[in-house]
Amino acid sequence: MRTTASLGLLLMVAACGAASPPAAGDTKVKPSEFPTAHRPVAAIVSDRWSNEEERDRLREAGTVMDYSGVRKGMTVADIGAGEGYYTIRLAQRVGPDGRVLAEDILPAVRDKLAERVTREALDMVSVKLGTPADPKLPENSFDRVFLVHMYHEIASPYEFLWHLRPSLRAGGRVVVVDADRPTQNHGTPPALLDCEFAAVGYVRVERRAMPSAGGYLAMYEARGARPEPGAIKACGG
Repeated sequence: MRTTASLGLLLMVAACGAASPPAAGDTKVKPSEFPTAHRPVAAIVSDRWSNEEERDRLREAGTVMDYSGVRKGMTVADIGAGEGYYTIRLAQRVGPDGRVLAEDILPAVRDKLAERVTREALDMVSVKLGTPADPKLPENSFDRVFLVHMYHEIASPYEFLWHLRPSLRAGGRVVVVDADRPTQNHGTPPALLDCEFAAVGYVRVERRAMPSAGGYLAMYEARGARPEPGAIKACGG
C-alpha cells in the first residue's frame, strides 16, 4: 500500500520529470555563506490564510492568476501551498496539459494536501516536501512560482531565493502576494521585498494593490548571473 508521502513523490516525478542535477556549485554551498536577514520572521500559525468561500467571493485566486498571466499549458509551483487553495485553482487554470507542483515544509500539511489532490483526481498536480531555506525545485522548469502569504515566514530569504533562481524558465517569474506591514505582523513591506529580491539578482517587473488578497502582488524575474552567496548584501544591515 502506498503511503501519502510516496504518492507525493511519484506524482512529482510524473508531473515534472526527474529532478535535474543541482546547479553548478550548489552542493558545495553552506548556509553560513549567506547573509542573515536583518528583520523578524513571522511564525507559521496555520495552513489556511482565510476560508476558501470568502476568498472565491472576492475572486482572489482568479485575479492573481489573471495579473500574473497564468494560462493553459503552463508549469507553475505553489510554495507554502498549505491546504491547497491556490494549488486547486492553478490546476484548473493550467488544465490537463499544464503542471502544478505544490510544496510545503510541514509533512502533515503536505500529506493532507496530497490526499486532497488524489481525492479530486488532479493528475496534473504533484505534491512535494520542501525545506525552509531551499525549495529543491527541478531546474529550468517553471513559468511561474507563487509565494502567497508566506514570504514573511522565510527565515533565510537570501538562501531561499538563491536556490529558487535555477528553477525558472526563460521569462519565468516569481509571484509574491503579501500584506504591506512588518514581517513580524505577517506581512512584508514592499520596499523590503524589492531589496531582498534585488540582492539575489531579481528585478521587479510589476507591483499592484491586491485588496482582495489583503495586500499587494509583486512579480520578479531573475536577471544576469546569480551572485555568489558571499557577495550578497543583506538589506538594512
